[in-house]
Amino acid sequence: MYARRWIGVAVMSVVTMSVVLLAQVGNQQGAGQGQQGAGRQGGAGAGTGTGTGTGVGPAAPAAQTPAPEDPIAIALQRLTLESYKTTLKGLTQFGDRRQGTQRNRDAVNWIAAQLRSYGYTNDERIKYDPPVPTRECGPSVPASVVVARGGGGGGGARGGGGGGGGAAARPGPRVVGNRARTGVNCDPMAQPDERIRALNSGPIIPGPVDEVYVTKIGTKYPNEVYIIGAHMDGHGYNEAVNDDGSGTALVMELARIFASADIQTERSIRFALWNGEEGGLNGARAYVAQRQALQGIENPAGSGKYPEPKWLAMIQHDMMMWDHGMPQPVLGPDGKPQMDANGRGMFMAPKEQRPEADVNVEFNINSQFADQAMKLAFHFKLAGEKYATDYPVNVGPHMTNTDSGAFQDIIPSLSLRENERGAQTGAGWNPTWHTPLDVWTTFTDKDFRLGLNAAQTTFGAIAQLTGMSIKK
Repeated sequence: MYARRWIGVAVMSVVTMSVVLLAQVGNQQGAGQGQQGAGRQGGAGAGTGTGTGTGVGPAAPAAQTPAPEDPIAIALQRLTLESYKTTLKGLTQFGDRRQGTQRNRDAVNWIAAQLRSYGYTNDERIKYDPPVPTRECGPSVPASVVVARGGGGGGGARGGGGGGGGAAARPGPRVVGNRARTGVNCDPMAQPDERIRALNSGPIIPGPVDEVYVTKIGTKYPNEVYIIGAHMDGHGYNEAVNDDGSGTALVMELARIFASADIQTERSIRFALWNGEEGGLNGARAYVAQRQALQGIENPAGSGKYPEPKWLAMIQHDMMMWDHGMPQPVLGPDGKPQMDANGRGMFMAPKEQRPEADVNVEFNINSQFADQAMKLAFHFKLAGEKYATDYPVNVGPHMTNTDSGAFQDIIPSLSLRENERGAQTGAGWNPTWHTPLDVWTTFTDKDFRLGLNAAQTTFGAIAQLTGMSIKK
């Protein structure tokens, strides 16, 4: 109840603002929104301020200046359902892309090649030694034991689930309603598709692994950066389409559009495709450990180049497409609920995307940057209202279990996804999660379109925050 009241107060405070932005760009963006709002209010006044009193007819309307075209809306025309699906389909050729396998290494190289084909010449790698697996599949050991390979310092073991510092932690999400079974499939024979079984037949290869990122360099503030991420690895003997091909394709598509020769941004944007999330946020933690101490350092001095710009915020994308609703009772031919061998009710998620599906934007209410992250989350909600074509955006305070956790006590951090991670995904709302069902043929265009709407939301929000424009 306390968390709900806290969010309610936050919403009221946000509504009174013209737009919610981070402090770094709040004044500039807020002024622009304020001018637009004044224009709309002025137009309304002109229409209602005459027609009473003297009997004289209404004054001739003032000449209207055509509204300038929105460069963000124009740029978003380059992001289509088909382009999103094409990028996502390309990832499926590498199966579940499990960390440490050859298929994972091949996928990293393919992603890097795709990013270079968009026009990036600054693709870089983070190398790290992953934890030694303690079981056949699934998370192996706590992510805090990840060993970074050289460089950096600080923060590598921070920002997991709790965070928060001094104040007493607020409780986590409340799970209500029906629940379905969750877990990681560790049986290759549970995958009925022989082709997919063959894709995922390779062993774990000992040794370091890597991940790739590229950067759109800002024209005015190259020393400041927003980090846009998703994890490219998966597991469960599947094609990792939703977890997390859907987020990886989203980030790649945004990188493609921002790479356009005619698009420029005042601030930098880094597009990172994390590795090893399924083993415990390994790649994101390694990035923090190796790069945090390098922020804002001009190198070489006087060059205007910043290999690691100052981090402004981190936005993660993890499982973007499945919002079919709460699992429902499985009914037998007689219409009665079915029971499992232990006498417990059986539940199954609906097959179709629910009409009230939405994009969830989560922050962690217990993190050290909870207030700033909350404001950033509502900025994303407003961007979704303006630019997402099909689905609404909702905000929640229980971000957990994804790569943004490695950043949440360092900078404002968000996670975009299909469901609330703790209360819904964790309660079995998604039967494809880490199971043989996470394959291309499971999903329909309604599912892919939810991922597209998340992409539209992030593009709009980040374009606003970085001062995007289109060169004439």
